[in-house]
Amino acid sequence: MASAPVPAPPGTPFQSQPEPGSNRKLAFLGLAIALYLIVLALPQPAGLSASGQVALGLLVLVVTLWISECVSPANSAVILTGAAVLGLMGKPLTEGGKPMKSSDALTTMISGFSSTAVLLVAAALFLAVALKHTGLDRRVALMVMSKVGISPARLTLGAILVGLALALFIPSATARVGAVIPIMMGITAALGLANNSSLAATLMIVTAQACTIFNVGIKTGAAQNIISLDFMQKAFGMNITWGKWFITALPFTIGMSVVLFFAALWLLRPQVPAKEAAEAQLREQLAHLGPVSAAEKRLIVVAMLLLLMWSTEGLLHPFDTTTTTQIGIALLLMPKIGVMHWAQAEKLVPWGTVVLFAASISLGTLLSKTGAAAWLAQQTLGQLGLAALPVVTVIAALSIFNIVLHLGFASATGLASTLIPIFIAFAETLPVSRETAFGIVLIQSFVVSFGFILPTNAPQNMLCYGTNAFGVMQFAKVGVVMTLAGLGLILLLSATLWPMMGVL
Repeated sequence: MASAPVPAPPGTPFQSQPEPGSNRKLAFLGLAIALYLIVLALPQPAGLSASGQVALGLLVLVVTLWISECVSPANSAVILTGAAVLGLMGKPLTEGGKPMKSSDALTTMISGFSSTAVLLVAAALFLAVALKHTGLDRRVALMVMSKVGISPARLTLGAILVGLALALFIPSATARVGAVIPIMMGITAALGLANNSSLAATLMIVTAQACTIFNVGIKTGAAQNIISLDFMQKAFGMNITWGKWFITALPFTIGMSVVLFFAALWLLRPQVPAKEAAEAQLREQLAHLGPVSAAEKRLIVVAMLLLLMWSTEGLLHPFDTTTTTQIGIALLLMPKIGVMHWAQAEKLVPWGTVVLFAASISLGTLLSKTGAAAWLAQQTLGQLGLAALPVVTVIAALSIFNIVLHLGFASATGLASTLIPIFIAFAETLPVSRETAFGIVLIQSFVVSFGFILPTNAPQNMLCYGTNAFGVMQFAKVGVVMTLAGLGLILLLSATLWPMMGVL
């Protein structure tokens, strides 16, 4: 048995203990910087500008940081910005332009902070904080689970429905799953089952996989949707409303939910003993919350108004998703009307996510402006001869490329920042209309969220994995089925329904 650490004598200078795995993290940080410098030191390829070569070096740098997770997301954004300034100084941003000073390079790399997409993500995080602060997220989850009943099929369905209900109002995958985990594990405990029982594994895996499905199905469900649309709007001058996104993705969402329901029951085979204890605990937890508070009622009104405004964007009013969300957050922060104060909210908002999001937009914009995205698209996807193939075949090739690359990413936001500018540049070279090119990239923004296979492929997966309810192989077994079904649905809809809907 290890002995307890001995306190240092008074007056002894504080010595911080090395963080576990710090040597590994330092090694990966060194590798990321070395790869960046190597790319900059290589002879400039034909057709690629000097600033474009820097942009590719930054892409290699940040992808290494994201995959290895050797630094936090916010730190990776700071490193990215610093490396960009040093690399871009003295080089023109575009061919024929003036060489940039450090201030010009810095302005380029903080341009992402002025994007309306960043405002939407920040507002979404505030909305998630409001739901958690009032306890409304927990009340909704408990109400759904208490209504569906206790049986393997009913509990699995309940976990999926909870994911849908919370995804409509909580635009943060991590916040949604964080609210659900204690409830699901509480049900398992009430039935007298262990944390690693078949039921616990099923509820946790379904919670994570359902979250991924609804990330695809709802425009405001995940940050990667917003960052993808920001790139697409700038490139094509086109946007897609909340309602149109929802309708477009609805066949996919329904199909994948059905697949998840049967795959979980078939592959994981959850067992449920006597149900009285769990039903009693759900009733007890709901009773413990007490009656709906005034703050919860005000939040429900604002949340329903937001959902109405999002779903009728472009039909009943001219306000976009960002504007309506900002108005909703302003209401939630107002005295008497609102449910929280700024001082309460700011401590709970993960500002590192906002910083990473803005930096990712800046990198994507840099890849586009310098021509690096177009060059990289030509050197990779352009060599496959896809331009002469049918659109569905193009979508199949891009989707497989997208899914395989996601295996190395822990962040769909990072993957979107990397791939969407490249897909946009490639789509613009295809002999198709601008609307079809937009549709091809939109479908790839759906596929970017495919974090089904490994626990490390998405933050919500890691949260559920942290409960020790399931193993990697159990998750991957369901995840492979979900991925194959998802790819099949994407291709089926691309060949049939989506062209009729005007998506392609």
